[in-house]
Amino acid sequence: MTPKASPRRIHLCLCHMSGNEQRYIDEAFADNWVVPLGPNVDAFENSLQDFLSKGDPSRDHLRIAAVSAGTAAIHLGLILAGVKAGDEVICQSFTFAASANPVTYQGATPVFVDSESDTWNMDPALLDFAISDRIAKTGRKPSAIIPVHLYGMPAKMDEIMMIADKWDIPVVEDAAEALGSSYRGHACGTFGNFGALSFNGNKMITTSGGGALVCPDQESRARAVFFATQARESYPYYQHENIGYNYRMSNICAGIGRGQMTVLDEHIAHHRRLAALYASLLADVEGVDFHANPSPESDANFWLSTITIDPSLTGGLTPDELRLHFESLNIETRLLWKPMHMQPVFSKAPAYTNGVSSSLFSRGLCLPSGPWVTEEDVEMIVSEIKRLASR
Repeated sequence: MTPKASPRRIHLCLCHMSGNEQRYIDEAFADNWVVPLGPNVDAFENSLQDFLSKGDPSRDHLRIAAVSAGTAAIHLGLILAGVKAGDEVICQSFTFAASANPVTYQGATPVFVDSESDTWNMDPALLDFAISDRIAKTGRKPSAIIPVHLYGMPAKMDEIMMIADKWDIPVVEDAAEALGSSYRGHACGTFGNFGALSFNGNKMITTSGGGALVCPDQESRARAVFFATQARESYPYYQHENIGYNYRMSNICAGIGRGQMTVLDEHIAHHRRLAALYASLLADVEGVDFHANPSPESDANFWLSTITIDPSLTGGLTPDELRLHFESLNIETRLLWKPMHMQPVFSKAPAYTNGVSSSLFSRGLCLPSGPWVTEEDVEMIVSEIKRLASR
């Protein structure tokens, strides 16, 4: 029997308001603070700083610069890391294009490194080989490394940082999908020389659009803000000695962020609860595997819950067939990210591959996971997967 379409759209991850956002927005309007600075920006940055270092004194030194997008944060991180035109930057291949695009903004070339199968993130062994091979081929080492915590699953950051330290290469950590995730007890986004967060409308919290750069100290944060506000020098007139950008977050958007911070812990708990339910309900479905934390070292936020499908064990059921079926039921699902080394725009970029990300791309699907998704929704979604997989 074909089920009826859901009367409401079930989204992958749709923003959810706490009810406190309007108060901070109203304060901004009342005080006429509607520009890219103000009390909301300051308070939002401080609350993010507190969240990332909560119960972790080793992260107390971090400082936050709120910006217009996660992409802007990555770009600023690359600037502060010293990436220049003609350089090469190691970038995780299995990710969204926003991880790699800022490399090209700097006139640099991305060098893509494939994933390992535990976390689906940058393979440390392949990273080490890629660096040594780039040195052998070009005579110089890459100028930065961009690992990604895909779908909120922590990358193997201790191994990645050990390799980065070995070669003395700065790390710009893409934690756009990983606010609330941790690895070995430390918050994702706090391992690298710089970290990037995203507050797009489908992330763990939203500022309608926005991001933040996690900086190692106040001096580097000040430098980030300098570049994010058109690189104006300290003169009584407008003097510019560097190229700058209009990347600062507005006081209005930061007001939304302040309200969202009051429900961040609740959102994280909800995503993890749904992930546990998906994992439990799918445990006995042959040919369908839920991507769970691979070890106790990883504590993902499960921004999106993801599965892989083996058509040879599911009667030929493919991820795209499942996606189209759920679309007919008014349920949003999504194929896994197409790796960057397979993207036409990066066809000429060097790539070090092992087949992991291309295999995952062909077998994987993202399932609804956001704060508007109910446990009943999950049960219905899994029942449909079971029904189709057992044909």
